[in-house]
Amino acid sequence: MSNLALWSRPAWDTDRWLRDFFGPAASADWFKPATGGFTPAAEIVKDGDDAVVRLELPGVDVEKDVNVEVDRKDGVSRLVIHGEHRDERADEQDGRTLREIRYGTFRRSFKLPAHVTGEAVTASYDAGVLTVRVAGAYQEPAGHQAQRIAITK
Repeated sequence: MSNLALWSRPAWDTDRWLRDFFGPAASADWFKPATGGFTPAAEIVKDGDDAVVRLELPGVDVEKDVNVEVDRKDGVSRLVIHGEHRDERADEQDGRTLREIRYGTFRRSFKLPAHVTGEAVTASYDAGVLTVRVAGAYQEPAGHQAQRIAITK
């Protein structure tokens, strides 16, 4: 019996090598910019009576591309952080590129207690991390008392 090749490919097929290595996605899709945006990782911690929200935003120009807002709709207050991670090098590409960095728009929203206003919110950016402090988020509003409910048998 002889070995019969019905089809052959070059010994070094870059597209096939990338497809085999990185998974079954069509190789044409690897070279397109990621669509649908991304969701930055978030962390919320309690610091005394304050809530501290941290978002990982490396490579984002926060002065130009990020908004931090307190939004009140239908009696509900929300801390809304939205913006865009831009790919400034998109026009400079020649040849093939493999991307694992996500670009696009993002929006994160966090419910706030009713007594928190925009004046209680401050934001800073350092080393790729956006830190938003909500002063008094865990503080009981003035005049608030818990009402005890009787348990019946």
